[in-house]
Amino acid sequence: MADALDSGSSGSNPFRVQVPGSASTTPILTSRQNPLVKRIRQLHTAAGRRQQQALLLEGTHQLQEALGVQWPLTQVCCSPDWIARHPHLWAILDTQAIPTRIVGDGVLAALATTVSPDGVVAVAAYPEPRPAALHSLGVLAEQVQDPGNLGTLIRTCAAVGVDALLLSSGSVDWANPKVLRAAAGQALRVPIHPILDPIGYLGTLRPAGFQVIATVPTATTPYWAIDWTQPSLLVLGNEGAGLSEALLACADLHTQVPLQPGVESLNVAIVAAIILYEAKRQRAL
Repeated sequence: MADALDSGSSGSNPFRVQVPGSASTTPILTSRQNPLVKRIRQLHTAAGRRQQQALLLEGTHQLQEALGVQWPLTQVCCSPDWIARHPHLWAILDTQAIPTRIVGDGVLAALATTVSPDGVVAVAAYPEPRPAALHSLGVLAEQVQDPGNLGTLIRTCAAVGVDALLLSSGSVDWANPKVLRAAAGQALRVPIHPILDPIGYLGTLRPAGFQVIATVPTATTPYWAIDWTQPSLLVLGNEGAGLSEALLACADLHTQVPLQPGVESLNVAIVAAIILYEAKRQRAL
């Protein structure tokens, strides 16, 4: 489907390509000054994502994940070589009438944030704000600032099947392209909610029967000694500073992942994976 948002001819050139399923040739967009290119490049920044209420998906895998969960896509830009390598995906985009634009390698490099893009980027609609719904198992991360750690945490939450991942203020934007790449497309499979008042939110969980369990390196209770069959919220802290005193005071239980002497710490995503899979194990018994 031709891009409805790029009505001008700015940046079009005589280069055209034959695409599968079409009897005519399609122009290749080669100018980085095209309004569509400028608009998508704004998604490299948090301000641009907030303004457009959209996020940038890079690469074939993220596109496949979005299609797999039927996430609304408002634009796909790809190279002729990508179409040749993925005719089945091109056919799906055409069947679903998703706006597409074929672009040259220089434009694709400008649209992507990676050094070597694999031929496709997509613009996805930002999820509509809604209250976090916890039924059995959730995760609250306080000021997790490393994109790789947050992406891996998101991927872990999706793998375990948590109800939601809650992020305090001061955390890296979950829609940051680096986070999305580290999450390997799984950010579209787990509900993610920024929480402005974590302490106030914790107060709403106890009437629902939830236990709040904080990870603390100095805790005396190992994670496997916790009864994770109860409705639980796992609270994880910043990579360097750990949890704030205010959140620690709100927790019902403190727990730790025991380490060998001399080992200072594990990163937050690894701690989460160890504990969440123990919860999953207990619930399977």
